[in-house]
Amino acid sequence: MPKKIITKAAGTIAPEAKAPRAKAPKAKVTDEAGVPLSVVIRRRIQAQKARFHANDNIAQFIQPGELDRLVDEVAEKMQAVLESLVIDTQSDHNTQGTSRRVAKMYVQEVFKGRFVEQPTLTKFPNVSRLNELMIIGPITVRSACSHHFCPIMGRVWIGVLPSKESALIGLSKYSRLTEWVMCRPQIQEEAVVELADMLEKKIKPIGVAIVMDADHFCMQWRGVKDPDSKMVNSVMRGAFLKDSNLRREFLSLLEKR
Repeated sequence: MPKKIITKAAGTIAPEAKAPRAKAPKAKVTDEAGVPLSVVIRRRIQAQKARFHANDNIAQFIQPGELDRLVDEVAEKMQAVLESLVIDTQSDHNTQGTSRRVAKMYVQEVFKGRFVEQPTLTKFPNVSRLNELMIIGPITVRSACSHHFCPIMGRVWIGVLPSKESALIGLSKYSRLTEWVMCRPQIQEEAVVELADMLEKKIKPIGVAIVMDADHFCMQWRGVKDPDSKMVNSVMRGAFLKDSNLRREFLSLLEKR
């Protein structure tokens, strides 16, 4: 049985003389004054005295078209990282273009939740005045540890107890919102809290419960290299925190999934 940590919360190489050079970025990564775009964005954030931690969303400070330029800048700096790692990106066909691929992966996929706005959540009135337990999941999630940028792969279950006055959202929206929150470098304990906060704010239910079960590659791929370790944590809000029978019902139903 896997151990669980429970918290509360070949190819040939072309001759060197004929090797193609690494592709240059497609666009300028600095403005007219030679300031990198990342610095420009950071200054906007700081001017508003806002936070830009690894798991924060900074979409409001990014202007149209700037994400493509940000990919260019990250690719340029990633190329320097590869060079510092003494990796030949000119004659090694496997690493030609790697810097840009990594840059696009971070900005457009793995950390997308930092750079794009929250998905639209269409809300519906609770016409039938539903107030029974709903469970959504398991939702497959992919994130990254902010300590080592190693993958976090797991599943999330969401429990909602709406009030007669609560708004309802489409089932797919739970998955979209969860993905948006998880696509950032972070720690699991904080991710589930942020997701619970958002659901409470959007739906205004009587109670929200979230359970996340995930593999952390910072433990499996490096460090102790324990392939069986997992992390399971939960957040209980409102009725789920106060009503032990409701909490027990939610957790018992998860065991059958």
